[in-house]
Amino acid sequence: MPQTILVLDFGSQYTQVIARRIREANVYSRVIPYNTSLNEIKKFKPNGIVLSGGPASVLSQGSPKPNIGIFNLGVPVLGICYGLQLMAKMLGGNVEKSTRREYGRGNLDIVRKGILFKNLPKELTVWNSHGDGLTNLPPGFRAVAKTENSNFAAIEEPKRKFYGLQFHPEVEHSQKGSEIIRNFLFGVCGCSGDWDMDDFVNVAIEQIRAQVGSQNVILGLSGGVDSSVAAALIHKAIGTQLTCIFVDNGLLRLNEREEVKKLFRDHIPGKLKVSLAGPLFLKRLKQVTNPERKRKIIGKTFIEVFDKEVKSLGRVDYLAQGTLYPDVIESVPIGGNPAAMIKSHHNVGGLPKKMKLKLLEPLRELFKDEVRDLGRSLGLPENVLMRHPFPGPGLGVRVVGDITQNRLRVLKEADAIFIEELKKANWYFKLWQAFCVFLPVRSVGVMGDERTYENVISLRAVTSSDAMTADWAKLPDGLLRKVSNRIINEVKGANRVVYDISSKPPSTIEWE
Repeated sequence: MPQTILVLDFGSQYTQVIARRIREANVYSRVIPYNTSLNEIKKFKPNGIVLSGGPASVLSQGSPKPNIGIFNLGVPVLGICYGLQLMAKMLGGNVEKSTRREYGRGNLDIVRKGILFKNLPKELTVWNSHGDGLTNLPPGFRAVAKTENSNFAAIEEPKRKFYGLQFHPEVEHSQKGSEIIRNFLFGVCGCSGDWDMDDFVNVAIEQIRAQVGSQNVILGLSGGVDSSVAAALIHKAIGTQLTCIFVDNGLLRLNEREEVKKLFRDHIPGKLKVSLAGPLFLKRLKQVTNPERKRKIIGKTFIEVFDKEVKSLGRVDYLAQGTLYPDVIESVPIGGNPAAMIKSHHNVGGLPKKMKLKLLEPLRELFKDEVRDLGRSLGLPENVLMRHPFPGPGLGVRVVGDITQNRLRVLKEADAIFIEELKKANWYFKLWQAFCVFLPVRSVGVMGDERTYENVISLRAVTSSDAMTADWAKLPDGLLRKVSNRIINEVKGANRVVYDISSKPPSTIEWE
């Protein structure tokens, strides 16, 4: 087991971001539920423990609490936001409802350097998100930083190596946040920082083997980064116990099926089965315009197809999926751990009871760029690893409104032109994601001497590091002009092209 930092999850939407920042410092991190037993925690032999933020109030009855024994393990502890308040209250401090809540950017004034702020400026801009505040320190603690509304924005008890931050150092908005986390990892926990993605491969393989044993696994291969890396990783762990299923749902990009078969043949030496289910998906989606209903129908049909394939294969015990952390965080239902649901993902959550398969999601702790690094460790080619994300529901959520064969054809042809020109202009690999959206809007145009009344295509291109936030890409005028001209001239049924200049938030990357 490598040097490990455990992150106890109290429901913050930033929990996995904490784990990511730790891994970026070349230290292995593992997110576990806040109520994990003390014996299970001891098995990890952690070098440190982080208590995450969370939506609850420590003042509320039934608010989540860990086993108090974590403070007697002789292991450094860092509490973040809710984690600070929780640690302080459990160790004898006092927390009260704040008269002024702190949300968004704030100014941190460091009054005592301490080890967390070693070699950092005396003033920092940080990101807050809390309504309660610490009013009295636990015995042995001292304040090391304050904000406009709190004298205890950072606290420490160096003798037992307990530290607390009222703000969120893990988010990009917090200045020097990564350095603060590194100071905890190296200055407090004594980590060496020699972990890398090759080590993750070894740990993941052990976890997959331990979870699956001698049972059989089925995986939906889309040809995208997530499913390809998941397939390569699981195949490395259990070999022929894995069968990959490629479902042609009729909502794929141009020539997608042929490209997936070539990828599998060349790079993942395992069992592949192709399921031609396009007519079934399109029949179910006929005249369905609500995006959430589309996702639900596509997800339900996807599982039905898999259920049919399972029965044809004999005994299968697990369904593997390439679910990533941003998928998980966007799909938590209202009342669930982190926050309100943004949109459902067809590959997130439980399976229907009638489908007697367990779920295997070896990538759910990772962000997209980490998955790409994992793929490199597994020997997958760059043209696969750097391929832009593609949603599980496919073009079903890129045709706004009713889905028809003709609309899909228009979208596929337009999208292929956009991607081709981005690659020619050396822009494709600079972008997080780029694609076309078919809009259910018809506009008047003139081609030659004739009046046309055809469809509108929207171009979408964004830059991002992890899909949690994204900005629209400032593509060159000449490139946009060329793409527009080609689509209007070459794609029958499209006579107008627009460019989406919305960022996330407030918009999502996908339209639906």
